[in-house]
This record gives sequence, structure tokens and C-alpha cells, in this order.
Amino acid sequence: MELTWHGHSTWHVQVDGTSLLIDPFFDHDVTETSADDVETPDYVLLTHGHADHIANVGAFTDAAIVATPELAAYVEDEHGAEETIGFNLGGTIELGDAFVTMHRADHTNGLGTTYEAGSGGMPAGFVISDTKPTQMSDEESTSFYHAGDTGLMTEMREVIGPFLEPDAAALPIGDHFTMGPWQAAVAVDWLDVDHAFPMHYDTFPPVEVEPQDFVREVKATGSDAEVHVLDPDESFEL
Repeated sequence: MELTWHGHSTWHVQVDGTSLLIDPFFDHDVTETSADDVETPDYVLLTHGHADHIANVGAFTDAAIVATPELAAYVEDEHGAEETIGFNLGGTIELGDAFVTMHRADHTNGLGTTYEAGSGGMPAGFVISDTKPTQMSDEESTSFYHAGDTGLMTEMREVIGPFLEPDAAALPIGDHFTMGPWQAAVAVDWLDVDHAFPMHYDTFPPVEVEPQDFVREVKATGSDAEVHVLDPDESFEL
């Protein structure tokens, strides 16, 4: 599984022959990549409807758009998506060579820049795996948790970590709108992941933080996770 971070919460995930793009937002100075530079993925996954997560979804309407039913319908109506796949919290769906499980995120979910309240469904995160999750642990499986925009929540400790068993997690650290470094570090410890990646920071003034604070906070929890502060557009082989 190859993971590429394009700044903010935008990730490209390659699972064997299947490509997934999460939260396409390229209109910022953290990345030098534009939406036009990105080859159309097989699937576009949307955690929620805020503008800094769906800003460039219109450039990828040839891909299948995957989100809550409410958000999928919005993208179909407003951006002309040709194919949408609506599913919901707790569900696992097979997308090519990947299995994607949707889990809740503690956040809000207005749509676009108008933040129309309550119309996007529950905010979400995704656990992406190369095998279907079961209650039996599979040491051969590889999985990546994109937490979406969220605060710290006990489901990370009680459900996502022990049952979905992600090997790696991308967590927001920008504070103000999401977790900051110390709460994100607690999330790393609760999830018991081997690899952690900070995201959703330095894109605009309210979320400007020092990612090394996150590195230190993870160490302070006693977690054995390795923190990778990626450069924009850098890839990591999981």
C-alpha cells in the first residue's frame, strides 16, 4: 500500500491496482500539485462536506465518488458526478482491491463554503485495508486509517484500534477546528498503530502548528509508533 500526502487532509492511497483519493483540496500553498496534475483515481472518498475537503471534487467527477448518502447526493447534484457510492457509518464496502470501512468523526458537516447546517450527514473517517476486516486478527493485512476532521474520541481506543487494527493513521493536528498535537498523540497511543502521520495543519493561519510538537507528544505517551512528518507530495510505502 502506497500513501501520498498532498497537504491538508488530501491523500492518495494505492492498494494493489486500485487508486483512491481522499478529500481532494489542492487550492493552497502547502502543495505544488494542482488538481489538473493528478491522474483521475478509481475512487474519491470524502470525509465530510467542508470546502477544504471537497474544494476540487469537481475535477474528479469521472471517478466514483464515495461518501455518506447525503454528501454523495450533494456532489452529484452540485458537481455533476457521474457515479456515486453512498454508504454509512460502520459499513465496509469493497472498492476494487481495497476494503473501506467508514467510522464516525467528531466534527461538524456543513456543505461547501456556505456551511449549510446539517445537510451533509455525519462526518467520517475511513479505514482502508487490503483484506476484509473480521474479528480474527490477520497479520498479513495492511490497513490505513484516515481520521478525517475529528476531536479525540474513545471509539479510537475501544473500536477502531482493537477491532479494525490499523497499521498506520493520519491524524489532524492543526487544533482550532480539530485535535491539536497533544490530543492527536493520545489518539496514536489509543489506536496502537506502528506509523503515524500528521495532517490538517499549516494550510491557513488558524491551523498553523509545529509538527515536531506532535512528535514530542507521541513520544511522551510512551507509544512505540514511528511518526512520519511527510513533505507535501511525499509518498510512504506501508
